[in-house]
Amino acid sequence: MAVTKMEHVGIKVNHLERSLQFYQEVIGLTLQGILGQPGDEVRLAFLSFPGQTSVEIELIERAFEGLPQEGRVSHTAFTVDDIEEEHRRIAGLAIPELTGISELANGSRYFFFEGPDSEKLEFFQPAHS
Repeated sequence: MAVTKMEHVGIKVNHLERSLQFYQEVIGLTLQGILGQPGDEVRLAFLSFPGQTSVEIELIERAFEGLPQEGRVSHTAFTVDDIEEEHRRIAGLAIPELTGISELANGSRYFFFEGPDSEKLEFFQPAHS
């Protein structure tokens, strides 16, 4: 198995700029980058602690209808070193809700699947690996 670390925790937000300000000023995180422009269907912002970028918080801005006040954590992501190999391995285990491999604008690749209690999990291969 080639899972190498916890990648990020995705948090659903209604207003990216407001949440960015909060996570930077209140929590002390540093912005690593934003994918997407205002008005895009989905915008992502990645933050980490200064000097410690091994695990990130991903803020996900999109229209979330019926989003409850609890349960805003969207998914937990783990870094992998070979996205195709890991996708084949998970498919071979017949794990539910396996998606295809997708690619972000920066070249990072990922897929989702379900854990035993229907929790959403992501395997993520950064573009820089």
